[in-house]
Amino acid sequence: MPETPERPHSERHLRRFTAALESGALTGVRRMLNGLHPAEIAHLLESLPPDERELAWELVSPEHEGDVLLHLSDDLRAALIRDMEPHELVAATEGLETDDLADFLRDVPSAVVSEVLRSMDEQDRERLEAVLSYPEDTAGGLMNTDTLTVRPDVTLDVVLRYLRRRGEIPEMTDSLIVVKRDDSFLGLVSLTDLLTKDPSLTVTEVMTEELEAIDAMMPANEVASLFEHRDLITAPVVDERGKLLGRITIDDVVDVIRQEADHSLMSMAGLSDEEDMFAPVAKSARRRAVWLGVNLATAFLASWVIGLFEATIQQVVALAVLMPVVASMGGIAGSQTLTLVIRGIALGQISGANARRLLTKELAVGTLNGVIWALVVGMVSVAWFGNAQIGWIIGLAMVLNLIAAALAGVTIPLFLRRVGVDPALAGSVVLTTVTDVVGFMVFLGVATLVFM
Repeated sequence: MPETPERPHSERHLRRFTAALESGALTGVRRMLNGLHPAEIAHLLESLPPDERELAWELVSPEHEGDVLLHLSDDLRAALIRDMEPHELVAATEGLETDDLADFLRDVPSAVVSEVLRSMDEQDRERLEAVLSYPEDTAGGLMNTDTLTVRPDVTLDVVLRYLRRRGEIPEMTDSLIVVKRDDSFLGLVSLTDLLTKDPSLTVTEVMTEELEAIDAMMPANEVASLFEHRDLITAPVVDERGKLLGRITIDDVVDVIRQEADHSLMSMAGLSDEEDMFAPVAKSARRRAVWLGVNLATAFLASWVIGLFEATIQQVVALAVLMPVVASMGGIAGSQTLTLVIRGIALGQISGANARRLLTKELAVGTLNGVIWALVVGMVSVAWFGNAQIGWIIGLAMVLNLIAAALAGVTIPLFLRRVGVDPALAGSVVLTTVTDVVGFMVFLGVATLVFM
């Protein structure tokens, strides 16, 4: 993906652009719009309601359309592509780098893909087909085939003369990739060493073999973790035989990290991380209805538990007043643990080797917090209702529910991951059900034993 600039002025751009649209001065609007970076144009389009967005898209210069489409969310990009003519889509691909072009072509009709491939020379077509042959969320799908390679037996002086004759190097190149004659990966020569070492030295004498090449099938999130831990700017990508295929650059990894963060945040609300903010009402309602239905089912389960103790609640009205306190505290405590565990799973920090220790630690935290807040809530309840029995009943319920919340917060995401369900998507609903049911069952069950 192209490099995305910071957006400190995005709100100001939105206000200025909206005011310009309302004034009707389309010439000024077009000039303002096309003076922005493609990523800023995309951000602006995502922020506009449908009618203003349609007009703004018509004002985008054709030479910017490809880059703008790449920065848009999946939903919005698909909607705009559907309304574009095949020749417009082909024109939008001009000038895109191989990895960006591969991302773009995954969303266009097959006829357009064929037309683009026919318009390319044989070498570029082979490079593009190599990227398209790998899933989008793997190293092979992220890589750019535009690389600089050198042989191990040449001198640095020869390499320098080659670079001068070439005249340019690919963006974000911090090292040259050393390969054999069959393109098997050997190591890297940093540009720093190339410029500062004795020119008579051979590439073999200065290259480093510390960095292992990335397998093309490595998942994108593992690639991002590797870049983070090793402070990489670029890294070579190889196939199963060790043959060089391309390289991954930090700008592509930043996109992966951002997408992972968006996914985690939106999934916890049952939303798609690529959902268009101004998508049609019916479409948005349909997507959210499923999750609301699941939540409704769990709410009925909690209500059914409360209904089992209807007679007790009628006898002691204070129980109805205090029920939300037990459920709320359990829900918050469980969410804290759940968020910690989901983050640990996403970062690869949790496995069978340390899961038991984490569970023990979280149970201890839940017990300690349960005791502390049980004393607080118990004293408040006694002062409020003048009944010591209610105080120790809610205190006991608080301790047990926070322990259950800690247990659920650790085990639920681990279980969901084992069965192939995204913990970020389903974890919060399951957790809320557990804390509500356990909280109500303990609180009202103990109260029934005492008062009935």
